[in-house]
Amino acid sequence: MSEKLDQSLGLLKKYDWLLNAYILDFFLDDHWSKLPENWQQRLENIPLEHLADLLEEHDHQLNWPVDLMDLKQELHKLYIGRAPRNNVENSFPCPLLDHPKLKYMFLKRVKPKKHHEVTRMAEICALSHRQTPVDFIVDFGAGVGHLARILGYGYGLQVCCFEMQPDLNQQASEIDLKLESMAAKHLSQKESEHFHRPVHLTQRLESGTQPSQFLASIREALQLEDDQFRFGIVGLHPCGNLGPTLMRMFLGCPQAKFLNFVGCCYQKMTTQATHPREQVHGYPLSRFFSEKPECQLSYEAREISCHAMEVYHDRLRAGDYEHLRIHSLRAAAERIIVQQFPGLRHCALRNVKHSPGMTFHQYFQKAVQGTRFEALDSRLLSSEQTEIDLANWQRIISFYTLRLMMAPLVESIILYDRCLFLMENDCQVRIEAIFDPRLSPRNHITRAVKP
Repeated sequence: MSEKLDQSLGLLKKYDWLLNAYILDFFLDDHWSKLPENWQQRLENIPLEHLADLLEEHDHQLNWPVDLMDLKQELHKLYIGRAPRNNVENSFPCPLLDHPKLKYMFLKRVKPKKHHEVTRMAEICALSHRQTPVDFIVDFGAGVGHLARILGYGYGLQVCCFEMQPDLNQQASEIDLKLESMAAKHLSQKESEHFHRPVHLTQRLESGTQPSQFLASIREALQLEDDQFRFGIVGLHPCGNLGPTLMRMFLGCPQAKFLNFVGCCYQKMTTQATHPREQVHGYPLSRFFSEKPECQLSYEAREISCHAMEVYHDRLRAGDYEHLRIHSLRAAAERIIVQQFPGLRHCALRNVKHSPGMTFHQYFQKAVQGTRFEALDSRLLSSEQTEIDLANWQRIISFYTLRLMMAPLVESIILYDRCLFLMENDCQVRIEAIFDPRLSPRNHITRAVKP
C-alpha cells in the first residue's frame, strides 16, 4: 500500500496548481493560463458534452492530449472506487420497511437521498452487530432519529442517540411515539416484541471530550450501573472534525467494539497548517501521513473533493450545461468586487440559482442583495473586461471538470489516512462505497473492528 500512497502524494504535488485553484478566482488570477498549452488548445475546440469523458473510467477515441489521458488512467488506478457493490454478504434488509402501513412512519417526510442513506446504513450497522455483537449502538449526530428508528424498531437494536440540538431530540421522541402507536394498530404483540425505543441524549461531542465523560453520559442515559457493556459507534455524515473525533472516541473506549461512519465536509477539518495552535487536527491522523510534508491538503483541494462528480458528468453528457454557467457569473462578479475592494476576496454572496435567460445584471443584483456591494455602479457590469470574462464561460466549465477529475484522489488520500490511523491502533479496517454516488456523493463508509 505504501507504494500506492506515495504515487498518490506524488500526483497530488504535481497537480497542486490545479487542486489549489479556487474557482472564484478563475478570471482574477487567470487560471486558464496555468493549463498546459496542448490542454488549452484541445479544450477550446471540443463540444462541452465531451468533457464528460474525463469523468468516466473507460476511454473514448477523442484524441485527448497524451499526458491528460495518462493522468486520467493513473487517477483511476489510485483512487478508491466510487461504485457500490451489492454483494449478498452485505445484504440484510429490514422487513418492516416494506410494511404497507409502517413504512411511511419510518421514512415520513424523508427525501430520496436521506431515504437511501439511512436504509443502507441501518443494514450495514445491523450486519456489524450480527458479526460483532454489542449491547447497544451510539448514533452520533442522530438528528430526528431516522437511522435510530430503523435500528431500534426494525432490527431490534438498542440505540443511544447523541444530538446537540434539543428541538431535534424532541421531534425524534414524538415520532417514536407515533410509530409505536401505529405499530400497536397493525402488528401483533409477537411482531413488535423486538422493539427498542431509541434513547435521545442532548449533548455535543467536542474534540476535547474525554472517553470517561462520554461513558458517564451513556451510563446515565441508559441507566447502566457500571462499565461492563459493549457498544458500537455509528455516524452518518459527521461533518468536518467530527469524523476524526468519533475515531478517537472509538479507540479511547475499551467498550467500543465496532465503528461505522461515512464522513463529509472535508474542507471543514482542521489541519496543522490552518490551526497550528490546536493540539489535535482532523487531518492528517496517521503516523504514515504525518511524517510526509507533501501530504498537506489545501482548503481548496478538500473542498473540491466534496463535490458530486457523477451528477456533473451526467449534466455534461446530456448537454444540460447551460445552468453550469453559474460558476462563470460568480467568477466575473468576483473580479468586479475585488477590483473595487482589493481586500475583500471571497466574500459571501447570496446563493442564486441559474434560470433560463438570466443575464449577468440579474444575477449580480440578486447575489449582492443586502451586502455592501449593492451600491456598486451598474456600469461596471458592462465593462469590456466583464464582457470578455462572460464570453469565456466554457473555459471555466472545462477547468472545473479537470478539478473534478482530481477530486476522488483527494478524498481517497483522506480516507487512506483514516484507515492507516485505525490500523496503526490495531484495528481491522475496510473502506467501501455503500451509497449510489448520484444520490449521495460522500458514499464511502469506514468500518473498523477491534480484535
